[in-house]
Amino acid sequence: MPVPLIWLGAAVLGAYTANTANTAYLKRKKIVDAMPGESHQYTTPVNGSIVTCGVYDVLDHTGIWVDGNIYELSGRGLVRCVSPERFLGERTGNHIYIACDPSNNALFNMQAAKTAQSLLFSTLDYHLLSQNCHKFVAEVLSEGQHVDITSFSDLNSFLNIFFNSVIRWNLTQINFR
Repeated sequence: MPVPLIWLGAAVLGAYTANTANTAYLKRKKIVDAMPGESHQYTTPVNGSIVTCGVYDVLDHTGIWVDGNIYELSGRGLVRCVSPERFLGERTGNHIYIACDPSNNALFNMQAAKTAQSLLFSTLDYHLLSQNCHKFVAEVLSEGQHVDITSFSDLNSFLNIFFNSVIRWNLTQINFR
């Protein structure tokens, strides 16, 4: 029984090391200015904003902000609409972050909000490494076109190109109900 725990620990350590290296690369290439947790600036999300929260300080979970809620791809492949509290409640992060430009303006796409709404209750293939929430967000932004995204790092690179902007992850300024 201890061997699987060792494998799990090695996997978490490997993911943490990869995240650290990816963050350095994204900053060096001026794709990202501030990763989640690095900025103390608050920004209010608008429809079509991209939001994220942490999972065990190793992974990130992303979704699309629409009308005070977040459209996400669940781990079972269901596209659902959840409150900000539930978005955080099922994860270990304490804050929701929003993708912004260097001037701290929320990056958003109104068509993405409409596309996310149209997918509500759809069931998509889900796989943690290849068909995940980051790919869902990118495909919603690209209006259903296939994108080759598997990680939060890939999503940041996609957002950088899509919005033609350096990405800055700010804290969300929202009032929880």
